[in-house]
Amino acid sequence: MTRSGGSMLRMLATLGLLASAALLGLAPLPALGADRGPVDAAAKQVERGANQIGQGKVVEGAGETAKGIGNTVVEGARYTGQRLEEAGKAAVPEAKTAWERTKEGAVAFGTSVREFFGSLFR
Repeated sequence: MTRSGGSMLRMLATLGLLASAALLGLAPLPALGADRGPVDAAAKQVERGANQIGQGKVVEGAGETAKGIGNTVVEGARYTGQRLEEAGKAAVPEAKTAWERTKEGAVAFGTSVREFFGSLFR
């Protein structure tokens, strides 16, 4: 193996480790409704490429690993976006109708008037 081939292999291994670490970082989060299947499939593609490299099929394995890393990044970003969107929707307070706001205002006004006159006669 040439020096440049060893450097490329080391770089691909580092990228694979970074992609795996990113996936492991997402693992403890409870699934709301986002589909994690494509992320897992991309991670398996990285694993297949690493296995091919281990079997001596360096060129094929490097290609599979590189594609898997790219797919992992894309699918991981998509999955994270879905999760953030779902979290944002869960954090939005329920919208009140105009009638509900008017009614609450009238009740608050009535309470303050009652308290005002009650304090005059004490």
